[in-house]
Amino acid sequence: MVKQMGGRKLGVTSSHRRALLRNMATSLILHEKVETTVAKAKELRPFVEKIITQARQGKHYLVRRKIQDKVVYQKLFDVLAPRYAQRPGGYIRIMRLAPRASDNAKRGLIALVS
Repeated sequence: MVKQMGGRKLGVTSSHRRALLRNMATSLILHEKVETTVAKAKELRPFVEKIITQARQGKHYLVRRKIQDKVVYQKLFDVLAPRYAQRPGGYIRIMRLAPRASDNAKRGLIALVS
């Protein structure tokens, strides 16, 4: 019996999806909020939460695989890991926005919790 694998395809190839998530994670960590479609935001949430948890645990080698930007890498360990040291998860919030005017796509704002 064939079953669906988890995760959204987002209409792109697997390598494109991996690059998309890495780039969006870099932007989210750097700017602490990103406006995107709801589907992309829902895919990005567990991706970034795992990265922040690994940074909290001091696993530099695992974080380095996903985040190549040096500024963002430093921010993870210097700012975000101490900020979320006492928080057992749930570092990200997704808020719904008005649909996009051009194609009526569902939009959302994904942001780090203060």
